[in-house]
Amino acid sequence: MSTNLAVDVHDLKSRLQWGQPALTIVDVRDRASYNHGHISGAITLPLDTLGSRAKTALHTERHIYVYGENDQQTAEAAKLLRDAGYGEVGEIAGGFAAWKTVGGAIEGLEA
Repeated sequence: MSTNLAVDVHDLKSRLQWGQPALTIVDVRDRASYNHGHISGAITLPLDTLGSRAKTALHTERHIYVYGENDQQTAEAAKLLRDAGYGEVGEIAGGFAAWKTVGGAIEGLEA
């Protein structure tokens, strides 16, 4: 059963602080944006390669949280993953900008 989750960055930050590790955070922006700054622990799977790389890079039994350049790109990536059989896909509302606003841990050149 597919779950459509809009994820609030505060909730995700709390989940990470409480050490609930059965999740994967996927950054679907381009590599340059990822290198500049991304949510700590996120993996990069740019949207243009997500369809071909998801099966080898992501486990279907984990919760997957995605974010892109904007909420539209995030929604597109989440739909692609759901259509590929991933049931627990959350869309990080506001993406990286929202994550930085709540003081979430980041990595990359901005960090």
